[in-house]
Formats: sequence, structure tokens, C-alpha cells
Amino acid sequence: MRVDADDFGRPCSCGKEHHVDVKEILIEAGATQALEEAMAEGFLKNYISPLLICDTNTYKVTEDVMEGIYDRCQVLVLDAEGLHADNYAVEIVENNMDEDIDLILAVGSGTIHDISRYVAFRYRIPFVSVPTAASVDGFVSTVAAMTWDGLKKTVPAAAPLAVFADTNIFAKAPKRLTASGVSDLFGKYICLTDWKISHMLTGEYYCSHVVELEEKALRTVRSCLRDIADGDEESCEKLMYALILSGLAMQMVGNSRPASCAEHHLSHLWEMAVINEPLDALHGEKVSVGTMLVLKEYKRIARAIRTGGCHVKGYQGPETELLEKTFGARGILNGIMKENEPELLLSVDPGRLESKLDRIADVLDDLPEESEMLHLLGKAGCCSSVRDIGLTEEITALSLKLAPYVRRRLSFLRISKMLEIEGVEL
Repeated sequence: MRVDADDFGRPCSCGKEHHVDVKEILIEAGATQALEEAMAEGFLKNYISPLLICDTNTYKVTEDVMEGIYDRCQVLVLDAEGLHADNYAVEIVENNMDEDIDLILAVGSGTIHDISRYVAFRYRIPFVSVPTAASVDGFVSTVAAMTWDGLKKTVPAAAPLAVFADTNIFAKAPKRLTASGVSDLFGKYICLTDWKISHMLTGEYYCSHVVELEEKALRTVRSCLRDIADGDEESCEKLMYALILSGLAMQMVGNSRPASCAEHHLSHLWEMAVINEPLDALHGEKVSVGTMLVLKEYKRIARAIRTGGCHVKGYQGPETELLEKTFGARGILNGIMKENEPELLLSVDPGRLESKLDRIADVLDDLPEESEMLHLLGKAGCCSSVRDIGLTEEITALSLKLAPYVRRRLSFLRISKMLEIEGVEL
């Protein structure tokens, strides 16, 4: 499957001319052979000093099938044990890369890609994506999710020059990684809802065409969930295609708004380990659990609106004591406070919020029901409960309170701090 990236970068009815940097996207068995040919005699042949970044796990599964490519590159194998996309990993890369590097190859899944695309952006070096698992939607993103001195940040990064996704590699990835990709994608139900509501209340930029791309990605994956879980190659290709579609949506907008909001804020909160111990859970696993928690809360608020039990109380000021207690103890309070300046809720007019409650309930009603989402996640073998990722139910309420502060992005979960909910149980 060859994806024509030119179809995504063009003027749009939203008034913006979308820009896409990726030039070549190939999703098929033997895609790495096409990469080797491109490096030998194709559009990548002029890059004479490439750096290949992988980890100990991805090296094992690719060293034979990509032997010719490894021979062409300076190879940096990072220790997969405890590897994170953070300033420490970036420092390792910087300390080990030759000065004349002119191309970076990211051979791995989400963490390797975040590290690689950040380094590529920092040093203005083009990079090529070689996904080894259909585990995240960030392969063609223009941002990287990094942990910087304990603080989770989304930072500018380079989009890949090309993607070579070899079915012979990613369809054989551990099922847990594939399920993580499904999980990351299903989080779009929440983030698209957040985007619609924010646009409705504040006039924030919104593109219906980009939303349609994300919805197409969701439909594509929903149509073959069981086959994806069984490792069917054609279905795994559809998952990879859907994940790349989501990444292209981010490129078109220029940030991660179409693909990340309240559900990811929960994941990032848990990754920061300020209210929990470090988790042995993949990014997508935390996203699907966050999706279920937010979905349950949004459905509760929708019921309250319908029954007259939801009232606007306006912005009550920062939860300073809670933030100091949570983030101050880890020495990252200043970073959190800066992330939230100026306060996003000041952009939400209480009167407008009051007048839009019924319309908001309509948008929330369009979300899948909790039972439906549980069924979908179950079919794909995804995590759905806090217990699945090593947390307890007691952390739920605090997580929902704190998560909106992790990112300066308006979610309905954050807007709900301006609402008073009466008489509707979780």
C-alpha cells in the first residue's frame, strides 16, 4: 500500500492551506527492501552518512531483514530496558552521533521515534521512519511527547521525510504492542469531542476535513478488530494505515490537537508518576484506560445536563493547594504553573457555556456508550481498567482532577471545573 501524501497537503474549506512534509509512505511486505533501494540508487542516495537509531529489542527483530541497511549506517542501539523519550536519552544520542550525520533512520516504535524526531528537529537533519510495531499514531507527527526533567511536554519535532512500514516486521510484533496501537487510536473519540466543544465555546480553530480523516481511521480499524488481534497481515496493514492517517492529521494542523486531549492528559499524568508509582504499561494502554475514565465522566455529565442537574458556576480560580501538594513535592510545580499560563478557562464565557449545555450534551451523546467501548477494546485485547495498568480505583477521582493541568489544551474535562453536577452517580 502506497499512500499519496500529496492528497493531504492542499487548500481546505477551513481556510487553511494544509502542509505535509512526508514525501513517501509505503506500507507493505518488503518495504525495507524498498528503503535499501532508495538509499542505494533512489531519492535517498545522496545521504552519505546516515545514523540508524534503534533499541536492543528492535535490533534483534530487524538485524537480519535489514542487514544491508545496517551496513550503510552508523548504528546506535539504545538499551530498551527503562528507555524513555526524555532528556537523558537525547543526551545519549547526542554523545554518540558522528558530526557529519546527514540522515536519521528511526527503527522502532513510539519511544525511538520521539527521540529520533526530536534530535532530527534540533539538528535540522531529515529522518526516515521505519515502524517495527503498529503501536502509536506518532510516526509522521510533527511533535514529540518528551519527559524533560520530570515534566511531560509536547515539543516541536521533525516530520519524517518518508515512512517504510514493513508488514513482515510490524505484523509480527508482540500482540501487546499492536493492541496499544488500537488503544491510541480509540482515544480519538474523546479528543475529537474535546476539540468540537472547545471550538463551540471559544471559537478555537477547527477543521472538519481533518476530523473526517480521524473518523476514517477509526472506521478502518473498527472494521477488522478481531483480525488485527489475531495478527492477520492485511488487517495489521489497515491498522498501520489508520495510525499514519492520524499522524497526517496532526501534520495538517501543525500540532497534536486532532489526536490528543483529555484521554492523553491522564496518560501523561500517570507517566509523570506524581500520584502513582512508575507503571509497567505502554503509552496506548494508558490512553485506553484514560479514554474509559473520561468517557464515563462525560456520559455522567451528559445525563446531568439532560435531567437538569448540571449548572454553570463559572471559573473558581486555580486549585493552588492541590497543585502545590501534588507537583511541588516533585519539584515541578513551576513547570506546571508555566504550562497553564494564561489560564485557559478564562477564555470560556460562563453565559455562553450555559447557553450551549444542551448542544454539548448532544456532542457527548454521540460518543460510544461505555458498554460499546468496553466491547471494542476487549475484541482487540486492549486495557480498559485502571487495574489493567497497575493502578487502583481510588486514584480515579484525583486523576480526573489533576490531568487537565498536565497540558495547556482546553478539554471538556477542564471545562467541567466550571460546572456543578448534582445527583448523577458515576
